[in-house]
Amino acid sequence: MHNQNNKTLAADIRGPSHGCPSDTEHDRGVPEIDLLSPLCIGGLELRNRIVMSPMCQYSANEGMANDWHLVHLGSRAAGGVSLVMVEATAVTRDGRISPGDMGIWTDAHAEPLARIATFIRSQGTAVGIQLAHAGRKASHDLPWNGGATLKPGQGGWNVIGPSPIPFHDADPPPLALDEAGIHGIIDAFEAAARRALSAGFQIIEIHAAHGYLLHEFLSPISNRRTDSYGGTLENRMRLLLEVSQRVRQLLPQEMPPFVRISARDWVEEGWDINQSVILCQRLKDLGIDLIDVSSGGMTPKARIPVGKGYQVPFARRIRAEAGIRTGAVGLITEPRHANEIITGGDADLVFLARELLREPYWALKAQHELGGEPSWPIQYGYAIKRRDSRGSHPASS
Repeated sequence: MHNQNNKTLAADIRGPSHGCPSDTEHDRGVPEIDLLSPLCIGGLELRNRIVMSPMCQYSANEGMANDWHLVHLGSRAAGGVSLVMVEATAVTRDGRISPGDMGIWTDAHAEPLARIATFIRSQGTAVGIQLAHAGRKASHDLPWNGGATLKPGQGGWNVIGPSPIPFHDADPPPLALDEAGIHGIIDAFEAAARRALSAGFQIIEIHAAHGYLLHEFLSPISNRRTDSYGGTLENRMRLLLEVSQRVRQLLPQEMPPFVRISARDWVEEGWDINQSVILCQRLKDLGIDLIDVSSGGMTPKARIPVGKGYQVPFARRIRAEAGIRTGAVGLITEPRHANEIITGGDADLVFLARELLREPYWALKAQHELGGEPSWPIQYGYAIKRRDSRGSHPASS
């Protein structure tokens, strides 16, 4: 039995009924809600609580998605996750981390993305896209080439930020955005969201984490402005709130927007969990449906205590104090641990990154380990079930 406070919170964040549970607090202590349970969010039903986290592949040409992205993302959809989130996709050409980043700054970028979205949805998996601007961390070489800063003339470009403070001391300082530039960024996120909508995406995630542009405006480490976009917490939140409001207003009411944040910078006087809770309360008021809770990325001086599920407590606190659904991410590798995150009320979704690179069929293995029926694609499932029941070789029978 939940206490009255839990009932009030659940009622406050309950979404529309679509045949599956859609509260947040109802998950805690209720045995029928676990990693394999469906989740209704907005007008979308996710078949379980396992999500493929957005992971840059650095394999696009002028931002265009290609066959690598189709196979990479499609295989995880066939592997049983409920939601595939396409990697950080730049809303402007100079918003890319590297020349290999995916982009959506023109209408032409939507066509190859639509092909990917169509295939993912054909597998019974929802498809989302993360919209991003790298800010002062843009214009770097591919990571397998060392990831060095690329200057103009070396295939790079000038970078922007809230203030002329570089990420690395040796980097050129970013150009501080003026008010017109800030409005241009807001417009770019809106235009990118419109293109994503036309390509068939079902969820839009706004990337405001890991030291990229929207996070740079949030953090006092990188934002030293003295105008209405800097200084106080209210001012530092302003750009993300304006982007979120514009995207929310564009999307159909039943389409859920997510926001990824870094819950803390892991340095003194940086962005922290207390500010994150306030921000997430404001995002909820604007109609954001879920916070994808990560951390770090703001400064190379951070000392992060990386360990099993080290960011899960942030997701739990934001979920409890801001009254908004959360996704947990970060060194979640084992099905039983992921299940405990859901059953314990720490988060509503579990985002997997590197573990899905190692094992594209992690979700199917989790279903088996937790006593569920693995949702194999029919092309695989009929053969596997025949062998399991007959002990025969289905490929030759």
